[in-house]
Amino acid sequence: MASLLLSLVGFLVLSCGAIAESDFVLEETELLGLFDVMASLVDEPGWAQVHPEPCTNTPWPGIECQIGQDPPNFHVTAIHIGPDVASPPCHPSAMISDSLLKLPYLKSLSIFNCFVTSTVVLSPTLFGSLSSLEHLSLQSNPSLAGEVPPSLGNLSKLRVLTLSQNNLQGNIPGELGGLVNLEQLDLSYNNLSGQIPQELERLASLAILDLSSNELEGVVPFGLGQLHLLQKLDLCSNRLHGKIAPELGKLNRLVLLDLSHNSINGPLPETLSGLEQIQFLTFDSNPINSLIPLFLGSLTSLTSISFSSCGLTGPIPDLSSLNNLTALSLDNNSLRGTIPSNLGSLPNLDQLNLSHNKLTGELPLSQGFINRLGERLDVRGNDGLCTSHRLASNISTYLQTRTCLGKQGMSDNVTCPQQQQQPQQSYDLKGNNKRTSSFAPSQHPTPHFIGVHQVGETRQGCREKERWHLQSVVEVYKRMRSDPMQRVIGSQVLEASWEK
Repeated sequence: MASLLLSLVGFLVLSCGAIAESDFVLEETELLGLFDVMASLVDEPGWAQVHPEPCTNTPWPGIECQIGQDPPNFHVTAIHIGPDVASPPCHPSAMISDSLLKLPYLKSLSIFNCFVTSTVVLSPTLFGSLSSLEHLSLQSNPSLAGEVPPSLGNLSKLRVLTLSQNNLQGNIPGELGGLVNLEQLDLSYNNLSGQIPQELERLASLAILDLSSNELEGVVPFGLGQLHLLQKLDLCSNRLHGKIAPELGKLNRLVLLDLSHNSINGPLPETLSGLEQIQFLTFDSNPINSLIPLFLGSLTSLTSISFSSCGLTGPIPDLSSLNNLTALSLDNNSLRGTIPSNLGSLPNLDQLNLSHNKLTGELPLSQGFINRLGERLDVRGNDGLCTSHRLASNISTYLQTRTCLGKQGMSDNVTCPQQQQQPQQSYDLKGNNKRTSSFAPSQHPTPHFIGVHQVGETRQGCREKERWHLQSVVEVYKRMRSDPMQRVIGSQVLEASWEK
């Protein structure tokens, strides 16, 4: 804080012209070190000649300086290189120079989308000597390879370590557990292997842990439950297996938990009901193979639940208390029973995917709910699910549900409209009324359906069927008049056809 205050005072003094800029200089050792670092990175020949005074008269947008206390000179405290400050940000043979060691006051180093052609390997000793470093971000560098240097564990002041979207291999070094002030650790989107080191449980200040999209194996360490300040835990797209440690339920500040695309087994421990602040819960593509835990309905901060392709069975539990829920994905499971009607009453629900399950019964969602979600509502692939006639004529075809038969008639998988349910008359050959019959509800134990995509054709289909039916009757009657041998057969055909 004192250093920051002094920097601000120095800036104000310079602005007022009370002290000449020449009184504050960048020490020669640091200046030459900075020139070497920039020459090894940026695609700007003669950078040193263009920016001879990078802290004052000839600044560069990716360089930050502060005034030190003793002596009161400028020091390079931040270097940021990326597409936002230079295009292209680096030259094809860019590398990280050892001259970084000549910048002892460097607090932040950020290199983004720089190493894209020539392979660059992180030095096993370089970064461990940058004792002032608080922020290290080497991100989106596809040619940055090698292992994560264990010497990074010596950076006791480091608060942010981001090495995501590179091509790093090997194990996560346990030495990172010595970064006691670390608040964010992001090693996602690399090719890291091995197990998650137990030493990470010592990162007591950690708020974000992202190890997603690697090749990590083993179980989720139970020691992660000791990271009481953790807000984000993303371990998705690895090769983790086993059951979730009950200790994770102690993470009462956790906002995001993503374990999707692993081999996690169920059932989920009841202790996860202690995740009081959880908003995003994602378990897609894991062999959970159990019931949906009832405690989900008590996690009232939830905004997104995703359990796609988890082998879930049983009914959908009561989620009526989740008023903050915006997205619910339970597709590609083996859920049974009916859809709870209170899902359509959740005020913020904007995406609902229940497709490809074994749900049955009538879709209990209102016309307004269906219209509001549009294509974000997916209930396809539930053969026992149907839509009422009241909704069927108004909903869009993307739902691909079937229409419940109810008290409607049925003709070649096309349900005739209610207005055609008039008593049917059966006639003898002279046109006299023979028998009066009416429709009766189906007694078949399996409900009859029609596809929603056929609803728009229902009335037309019924009219075509009746037209064909009358034409057939005429043809049979003509044959009966011309051939006496056809009269007996024709009589039976007519009677049977009128009863259809």
